[in-house]
Amino acid sequence: MRETDAQRLARMIEYEKPLWEKGLAVAGIDEVGRGPLAGPVVTACVIVPPDRLVPGVNDSKKVAEKKRERLFSELLAAASYARTGWRGPRAIDEMNILNATKAAMEEAAAGASGAYFLVDAVTGLHLPGESASIIHGDALSFMIAAASIMAKVTRDRYMIELDAQYPEYGFARNKGYGTAEHIAALKKYGPCPEHRRSFIRGILGGDV
Repeated sequence: MRETDAQRLARMIEYEKPLWEKGLAVAGIDEVGRGPLAGPVVTACVIVPPDRLVPGVNDSKKVAEKKRERLFSELLAAASYARTGWRGPRAIDEMNILNATKAAMEEAAAGASGAYFLVDAVTGLHLPGESASIIHGDALSFMIAAASIMAKVTRDRYMIELDAQYPEYGFARNKGYGTAEHIAALKKYGPCPEHRRSFIRGILGGDV
């Protein structure tokens, strides 16, 4: 039987409930964009009070685009804290994608001092409060799933804007990921400033 929104919500606050019972504000942190060939890695940190939870929240990869947009607006309205962190292609090339992701996560969380942070998979962060890393957290924790939606919608909107600047790469469709269309465009036109040089060397070869 398919899980209802109410059933999912009850399941996805199992990590949060004992923390709320201790009187803690619980923040979720997640990222989008570690794998693409172009564009930034975007992270989000979100705190939604337990009396303002939004039904339908789930791992952003499992939510249709139209519903993600609606949930994004509902989460923004419900959240007591919502902030994104970004690292662009140059920072990713200089720091590597893991360190860029960590820096962006720390940036997103910087204003949530004293919260308890639930983080999707990443460890070794310097956060302004205690934290726990949860593998596949975006499918298991409401707060991490909320952060995944915030990050996904924010990044997708940015990639659609980039498509107007660099229409040859199809960013509105592929969001910077290495689709056949995107790779063919890279080989035909070469990289634009939004491409991650460290990610495309194997495609283009030589110095890029």
